[in-house]
Amino acid sequence: MDHNKSVLQPLLEDYGDDKEAFKSEHPAAQPQRRRDHSRARRIVLRVLVWGSLWYIFLFYVLVGTHKQWARKECTRNAWIMEAFAPKKPEIPIGRLAENFFLTIPNSASAIAASRQYATKPHLAGSDGDLQTAEDFLHLLQRELNVSKPREQAIFPAGSEASRNATLSITNLTEPTAWIDVYYPVMNTPLDRSLEILSDDGEVVWSAELEEVADETDGDAWTYFDAVPTWHGLSRGGEVQGKLIDVNYGLKSDYDALVEKGVNFTGAIAIARYGRNFRGLKIKAAQELGAAGVLIYSDPRDDGTVTELNNYTAYPHGPARNPTSVQRGSVQFLSIYPGDPTTPGYPAYENSTRTNGTNIPSIPSLPISWANAKVLLKELGGKNRVVKLVNHVDTKVTPIWNPMGVIPGHIKDEVVVIGNHRDAWVLGATDPTSGTVSVHEVVRGFGALLREGWKPLRTIVIASWDAEEYGLIGSTEWGEDFADWIQKHVVAYLNLDSSVSGSRFGAQASPSLAHFIRETAEELPHPTDPLRTLWDARKDTGVLFGEHQDAEALALDIEAEKAADVVGVSPLGSGSDFTVFLQRLGIASLSSGFGSTRQDPVYHYHSVFDSERWQEVYGDPGFVKHVAVAKHLGLQALRLANAIILPFNTTHYAFELENYLEKVEELALTSSVDTNFVPLRASIKALQIASRRLDIEKDAAERTLKHILAHWKKHPHFPHHHSHHPHHPKPPHHPDVPNPPDVPDLPDFPRLPHLPDLPDRPALPHHPHHRHGAKTAHRHHSSILHRVGRFLHKCKNMFNRNPATTRVSPDAIVKVECGRPTMPRLGRGPALVQEQNERPGKESHTVSDEGVEVVEQEKPHRPHLPHPKVPHRPHWPHWPHWPHKPKKGPKHPPPGLIRAIKEVRKINHKLASFERGFIHEDGIKDREWYRHLGVAPGKWLGYGATTLPALTEAITIEKNSTLANYEAERLRHAIDKIAATLHG
Repeated sequence: MDHNKSVLQPLLEDYGDDKEAFKSEHPAAQPQRRRDHSRARRIVLRVLVWGSLWYIFLFYVLVGTHKQWARKECTRNAWIMEAFAPKKPEIPIGRLAENFFLTIPNSASAIAASRQYATKPHLAGSDGDLQTAEDFLHLLQRELNVSKPREQAIFPAGSEASRNATLSITNLTEPTAWIDVYYPVMNTPLDRSLEILSDDGEVVWSAELEEVADETDGDAWTYFDAVPTWHGLSRGGEVQGKLIDVNYGLKSDYDALVEKGVNFTGAIAIARYGRNFRGLKIKAAQELGAAGVLIYSDPRDDGTVTELNNYTAYPHGPARNPTSVQRGSVQFLSIYPGDPTTPGYPAYENSTRTNGTNIPSIPSLPISWANAKVLLKELGGKNRVVKLVNHVDTKVTPIWNPMGVIPGHIKDEVVVIGNHRDAWVLGATDPTSGTVSVHEVVRGFGALLREGWKPLRTIVIASWDAEEYGLIGSTEWGEDFADWIQKHVVAYLNLDSSVSGSRFGAQASPSLAHFIRETAEELPHPTDPLRTLWDARKDTGVLFGEHQDAEALALDIEAEKAADVVGVSPLGSGSDFTVFLQRLGIASLSSGFGSTRQDPVYHYHSVFDSERWQEVYGDPGFVKHVAVAKHLGLQALRLANAIILPFNTTHYAFELENYLEKVEELALTSSVDTNFVPLRASIKALQIASRRLDIEKDAAERTLKHILAHWKKHPHFPHHHSHHPHHPKPPHHPDVPNPPDVPDLPDFPRLPHLPDLPDRPALPHHPHHRHGAKTAHRHHSSILHRVGRFLHKCKNMFNRNPATTRVSPDAIVKVECGRPTMPRLGRGPALVQEQNERPGKESHTVSDEGVEVVEQEKPHRPHLPHPKVPHRPHWPHWPHWPHKPKKGPKHPPPGLIRAIKEVRKINHKLASFERGFIHEDGIKDREWYRHLGVAPGKWLGYGATTLPALTEAITIEKNSTLANYEAERLRHAIDKIAATLHG
């Protein structure tokens, strides 16, 4: 810098003070410019800044979001891991669970349960009824391992606790149980009488209305007057009138008498039980102006087992006791069931009440054959005035519904099992035989739960109350939680009386007809090992005789033809499936053993429906009770665990065509002009749509099973060690303890050869456990096995003999979202040491299955320094180095999730098929019933009418305009179902 100044100084003096001119003329005087690096610097800076920002965005936003999504997806699909990759491979699933369940129900336990419930009266709303409700709750708590709360789990219906108990079912992770209390209006008898009066009003005959027993049947003798003979929900009052015999009291019987000019005004109709619901016998009479009704049990309906064929009356023989009386509700069941004062909504304690329109306005009484003989003789003679007195106490009465829940992996799909518990008196058959079978089902589920089993779908078990008064307990719960049931319940399995005779019968929605038959065909006949349970449909009793009523025989033969081609009849009403099927559209089924004309007479709703009758005549040894329990439990397991719901919608679609053909025949005979062409076309379209759904079902199930099979073969599949040939054998399962000692009833002898409770066999091995090896040490998973093989190869490479150190499996395998992943390579040297030298003594033993097993003692070894590992190149460039194992996924593969979503979509279509028949407007004059496919006949009650609105428009209304309207309404419903199947 000083040198430049010395050179420029003389030149600068020539310009004087004009320095700017000097700089412009002499470039040397201008300052030296440095090279400009600012552009490159800016580019680099921008790259660094934007690169850093992108890095932050990529790894802290996108990756973080992905990880968050992965965690959510993992949590959302955690049930897949639990359902298809159980933590304990010895947990029974599938067929293994079914076979294990079938070992649990047994005769000794069933008899003990029957004696617990059927040896004391338990009329709905009584103290005995509350006791049986608590007994059933304790059963659920004990078998399902429900911890007893500090306060008893009894919740008034409508309370927050009651509402939450049901609405939280789809969120439960552990079994639970409780009792819901509803408050319907019911009545109980005060005083009754039945007399024949002379012309001057004097009593010439007074009926003995009580049933007469002796000490041969100790329970019937003790409780003969505990529940008087009367009709539930009957009208109180006193009436007088002449008798009119109306045969069965069918609508056709009344119409035939009216055509003959018979005047019912002020008369008392006398009808025989059978063929239709007892309340409808009274409804028809009151519409004609009758003053009252008497209903009796006629031996003509007892088949061959009568005193006329030299059979002795019960309790000394199998024939009908002539003093037996059939109690029962006289509600107009085909109008609507449930609490008469709260139609369509639940009966809470503070509910608004209405005057029931489904109960009689005239009094009635049930009477015995002994009393009916006197009246029928009077009818054929002087036919004097009869006086009927029926005083009742009508009031709001609490009833109790015990409920139990077994949560499943798929929490929002629910299978409901239901059986009513209340009885008119003792009810050993109705309903205790059904309660006993459900009792054994609960025991079977409890045994499975203790083995770690969990169903795929949630199972709800209900013990309904007040069914005998008119399906009240189930109806009130159904009305209370209608939206929840329609959203979550996929099927309802009903059981009423499971055993009253020799013949097995089944009723179901057509979509479940094949299912109920297939399960019955897989179970043995209760008394003949060469036949199946389904073969019992042809069974009859062995009490034959020459004399039997031709009319009753013809009616029985006609009734047997009601079953479809599969052998399953449609559901009418008279039991607790009614609200589920015919109001809410839930596919339902019901089955059990019924009485035939050659069986000991079943004293329906009588005090003689006792424990002694059941053990001596109904089901000696209780083998049929056990068979029904196994059948019900097997159905529940398959519905709960099936990948695709076992609904046959195609069979249903073709049954609709059969129903339509019957309606067309009725239209021709009644001269009602109806256009069925559009309806038939819609049914054909539904058949096509259902066939396509069948293809989708098959493809979806095969795809899911294929993915599951491939997934389970993956070396990193959770608990893949279950496939290892030396996987430890599951521990032996202790025997189920015997039930409480069955006390001898002092009133009658024990049955000979009463089977003892068999020891429960050990749980069969899982198919993957075919080797069943016993070992004293813990085996590694297949992942560790592969690592061990790899390290074994390393031994020769390293050419050294390091000391052995044991590495904890927990230090090797890292678990993410329930799935093991490979350890880091840096842990390899320690594994080399472990693999090269295993200390301990070996002993060769032979397992129970005959497989030689190597057992080792595992002495503790100090942790030694890791050996020095020589340098090795990258994986792809070392030909002798084993391929790097693929890391297992952290959650189920996307293909599996997609397949399950497709299966669930199909299951939703199947479950919604039955609901498609539900129409908000219901059926004319009985709008509570909303199912356009099936309903109880308007004048039948018990029996089913298919396509009811359309059928009754033709047969009852005889109205062409109404018939065409109903055909169009049904067509729209079927078109919507077909559209749902296509969607």
